[in-house]
Amino acid sequence: MESQDFADVLTAVRSFVRDQVVPREEEIEETDAIPEALRRTSRDMGLFGYALPQEYGGLGLSLSEEVRLVFEIGYASPAFRSMFGTSNGIAGQVLVNSGTDAQKDAWLPKLASGEVIGAFALTEAEAGSDPSTLSTTAARDGDDYVVNGAKRFITNAPEADVFMVFARTGGAGSRGISTFLVEKGADGLSVGPSDQKMGQRGAHTAEVFFDNVRVPADAMVGTEGTGFRTAMASLAHGRLSIAAVCVGLAQRILDETVAYARERSQGGKTIGEYQLVQGLIADSQTELYAGRSMVLEAARAYDAGEDTKQGPSCAKYFCSEMVGRVADRAVQVYGGMGYMRGVAVERFYRDVRLFRIYEGTSQIQQLVIARNLLR
Repeated sequence: MESQDFADVLTAVRSFVRDQVVPREEEIEETDAIPEALRRTSRDMGLFGYALPQEYGGLGLSLSEEVRLVFEIGYASPAFRSMFGTSNGIAGQVLVNSGTDAQKDAWLPKLASGEVIGAFALTEAEAGSDPSTLSTTAARDGDDYVVNGAKRFITNAPEADVFMVFARTGGAGSRGISTFLVEKGADGLSVGPSDQKMGQRGAHTAEVFFDNVRVPADAMVGTEGTGFRTAMASLAHGRLSIAAVCVGLAQRILDETVAYARERSQGGKTIGEYQLVQGLIADSQTELYAGRSMVLEAARAYDAGEDTKQGPSCAKYFCSEMVGRVADRAVQVYGGMGYMRGVAVERFYRDVRLFRIYEGTSQIQQLVIARNLLR
């Protein structure tokens, strides 16, 4: 995208998020849903396809552009980004990286327009941090595969129109896993009730069940046995996007903290005049600055083909931990008010906890980082 066009997109999204999404965050929290007007405007702005190729109706942003856009999107409730993040990210990238021309033609334009919602069905009850041990199976039967198993914590599952399903077609370990497109409404496919989570209300996850779900052989994405590699490639992209969300949300939390420290009086002066409060604010700004710089450099290296694994893991690890510390300091600056429902920093304190868990826990990122260096 031309630099001026991208600058215009950034400006428009920044205004939309701050003027229209932020004022409706409490409504999202209370109703556990994104208002239809926000969903419609997001579609019109191309947000359902910002990371998908232009030839399929997306904005075709580079990862360096994408993370700068996500800094702005991440300024609001994480549920807002989740609405279209999976279609752009871990689900959509499966097709971008490994889909056939026919699969891309059939699904990417609909994902980019928001006409359909994608889901990434990898995690299982006993295969989370180590998905290579997944037990969902896809057995060949004539011209079809028959899928059996269950997935857990699948983002957007209640709304999804198409699932990128990872299932075992061969032996044990990562080399026996393949990827399949499974459409909503397929016989034997069912979705459980939305999970009741600690935070991130408005972003829905659920279990997905496969009971002899029959899919044609041409629903396989990539070749047999390449599913684990496909999943890891999508997750590396997704980890940088999550890191960018954490930066955007840390900026929002810090802005809330500074505004409160300027207004709240204690002992005859604003609390921002006390040096210990200033120390908390300074620590958050310093870590935010480091996180933003890390994400931008990791995205640059990813686009250049220099590093598509280590940088995303470092950024996801640092930024997800960083936003947790920023939220914790915010509650501390607010004092008792920071523990009250209806106060933004209390909600964000609950929301940010998930970032250290999904798309690879902090501990998994530590393993990825260390093993890459030791290798």
